[in-house]
Amino acid sequence: MKKKLYRFFIELTNRPLISKWLERFTRSPYSRFMIPSFTRVYQLNLDEMEKSITEYQSLHDLFTRKLKNKSRTIEIGDQVVTSPVDGVLEDFGEISDDHTFIAKGKSYSISEMLGDNEKKRKYINGTFLILYLSPSHYHRIHAPISGDIVAQWSLGTSSYPVNNWGVKYGKSPFTKNYRVISEIVSNGAYLALVKVGAMFVNGIEVTHKGESIKKGEEIGYFAFGSTVILLFEKASFSPNALSKKMDVQIGQVLGTIRTGKTD
Repeated sequence: MKKKLYRFFIELTNRPLISKWLERFTRSPYSRFMIPSFTRVYQLNLDEMEKSITEYQSLHDLFTRKLKNKSRTIEIGDQVVTSPVDGVLEDFGEISDDHTFIAKGKSYSISEMLGDNEKKRKYINGTFLILYLSPSHYHRIHAPISGDIVAQWSLGTSSYPVNNWGVKYGKSPFTKNYRVISEIVSNGAYLALVKVGAMFVNGIEVTHKGESIKKGEEIGYFAFGSTVILLFEKASFSPNALSKKMDVQIGQVLGTIRTGKTD
C-alpha cells in the first residue's frame, strides 16, 4: 500500500508542467531569497565555493556552483580510478551473467540502463558502483580516468527520486529515469559513466566537448541532486577498500583499472 501511495504522488507531481515550473523557479531571481536557508539546512561548505552566497543569482546558480581551485586533490596514476563526484557510495558489486545487478534489494538491467544490447555485452560479469548526490553536494561531474570518449547518448524522459525512498519505492529509477551515458576507453579498457536525472528537474548538462578527456576534468553537471553509476568490464576493475554508505569526494581513489583488452 505504501509503495502504491508513494508512486501515486510521484506520478502526480512528476508532470511536465510541474517540472517546468520548478525549473523556471529555481532559475528565477525570486529563488535567490531561499539561498541562505538552503545553505543552512544542507550545511553547505561556504569556504570552498568559488563565490560568496550573495553572488549567486538563483538556486540553480547555487546548485551548479564551482569550487575554488585546488579544493579537490586528484590522485595521480594512469590506472587509478577516482570518484567523479562528491557523494555517497550507495552500492557496488558484480554484474551477473544475465546482465543485471542488485541494488537496494532490487534488480536492474544494464541492457535497459544503456538502451543498447551490443554495448551491454562488454559489462557482463563486470563491476558496478552507484554514487548518490544529495542536494547538499557539489553537483559537477569530473572524469574518473583519462581516455577517449567513444560514445555519448541520452535515454528516458521523466524522473523519479533517487534517494532512499525513491530507490525503494520508485519504478526502477536507475533504468527508467532520464539519463546521459558517456562511454570512455582508456588503453583498451571500457568504462560507462551513467548520469541519472533526479525528481522534477532532468537537467544534465554536458560541458566537455572534446573526444578525449583527462582525469579530473569536468564532464558536466546536474541541475539538482542525483546519481552517477559506473560500469566496468569483466576483470578490468580492482576496487580499493570500499564500503557502502561511505562518503567520497572528487579525486578520491575508488580502485584501479586494468588496461588492455579483457578476456
